[in-house]
Amino acid sequence: MPASVPPAPAPPVSVLIVGSGPTGLTLACDLARRSVAVRIIDRSPGFPRSSRAKGPNPRSLEVLADLGVADRVLAAGSAPLPMRKYRDGVPVADADPAASLRPTPAAPYAHGRLIAQWQLEEILRERLAEFGVRVELGAEAVGLSEAHGLVTVALADGRSIDARYVVGCDGAHSRVRKLLGVPFEGKTSEEQAMVCGDVEAEGLDRNIWHQWFDEDGAVMLCPIPGTRAGWWFQAGPERDAAGAPVPPSLESFRRLFAQHTRLPADRLTKATLLSAYRVNERLADRFQVGRVLLAGDAAHVHSIAGGLGMNTGIQDAFNLGWKLALVIDGGADPRLLDTYEEERLPVAAWTLDVTADRLRATLEAIRLPGGGLDTAVSGDTTGLGVGYPWSSLAGTGSTSRLRTGDRAPDAPCRDTATGRPARLFEAFAGPHFTLLGFGPDTAEPLRATEAAYGSAVRAYGVDAGAARDLGDDAGHARTAYGIARPPAPGTLVLIRPDNHVALIAPTARAHAVTAYLDRLTGAPTPH
Repeated sequence: MPASVPPAPAPPVSVLIVGSGPTGLTLACDLARRSVAVRIIDRSPGFPRSSRAKGPNPRSLEVLADLGVADRVLAAGSAPLPMRKYRDGVPVADADPAASLRPTPAAPYAHGRLIAQWQLEEILRERLAEFGVRVELGAEAVGLSEAHGLVTVALADGRSIDARYVVGCDGAHSRVRKLLGVPFEGKTSEEQAMVCGDVEAEGLDRNIWHQWFDEDGAVMLCPIPGTRAGWWFQAGPERDAAGAPVPPSLESFRRLFAQHTRLPADRLTKATLLSAYRVNERLADRFQVGRVLLAGDAAHVHSIAGGLGMNTGIQDAFNLGWKLALVIDGGADPRLLDTYEEERLPVAAWTLDVTADRLRATLEAIRLPGGGLDTAVSGDTTGLGVGYPWSSLAGTGSTSRLRTGDRAPDAPCRDTATGRPARLFEAFAGPHFTLLGFGPDTAEPLRATEAAYGSAVRAYGVDAGAARDLGDDAGHARTAYGIARPPAPGTLVLIRPDNHVALIAPTARAHAVTAYLDRLTGAPTPH
């Protein structure tokens, strides 16, 4: 009887993502739509039903729109709710931080969206499945080694996976980060502790985020969108006689609820996904070791004030995806990946500072009558002001409104071929650079650039008479980009695939666009 032949090892994958939270799923979707061979694994045996993060901020909604899922997120979630603050169980003030916010031509999402994290993850998994990729559960990474241009990830069940690149998106306790030996310096506050969970409660207005504050603690209940009686529960923990926090439980939650709300304890009928939280402020000292990179909570953790944790991870992934794709399949120099850490590590450090400041302000506010979590919200927490003007990828040029490295603004326009409404973000959406040409003399450089680079660049004229032209009838695009009407000479604006400004140049310097693209993508291929 012939000896059994062991199965041939699977061919290496281009990118292996460890961790299937919002960061890992965003990166997987971005790579999959670029036709990069990607696998995503998670140690959990099943998908967690955790609410945790309360939803995407305006910048993350822009990222999700680019990935084609923002409409689903908007439908599944709700707008931010008014906050009602109580003292001694009595309402003392209402606040609605989102009440005065309106979309603008340059920023279509005025505020974030409340949605349970498990709902957002479901939407991203559905999108990923549309590209033929599914999360592989029960796959725990326990070892890493790199040789001959490949990373081998050993799994707890004895299997291994070879990949050209590995990205650890596996959370604050990241096994990938620990295997790399990357320091995760910072601090943990034992005093600033909290217990959290998903609860069911009856008899409370579900159009309000309720916040009860007393001298000796607080309880906060926010309704979970898409549920009949589900609420996010957050509170300062009970403490035992020695002053140690009491572990979270339904009984403990009920005691805290009754103590601070002055309502019957049995209003809380169920508590799941219980957790204890301590404020952590930690930052990895590097985001890349060889062919292994870190993103999201694996690279940085900070206070929940301002809701920037999940959002910073989503935006890490959006920064990294196009760079990995260009290196793997686009002929780019692998040193392009160095710009991921160059751009995102300073943003993570800034985020630690912002969230620490918002936490201090919130803790001070809740000591006063009428103070509440609305203090944690500021212009910094929208994500719209984050850019990379210091980056080595920031090319030359500027206007009265924009620098290279800035987030590229949106604007409503008109498709001159059909007469239908169009938006700049619709032009940007997808795995490509976008070249905007303001003014008639940009039509030829737009045509020549698209001919030279094919699907890597999509060129649009703005009142330029180009083959693909947008009418800026109300002047919103020119206003957002700081370009006079009529532009003389014309102006070219190159937009990166993550929708940040790469380069601004007058038509006479159109060669600067090709020089920039060649530096990133290699020599152009005629199409």
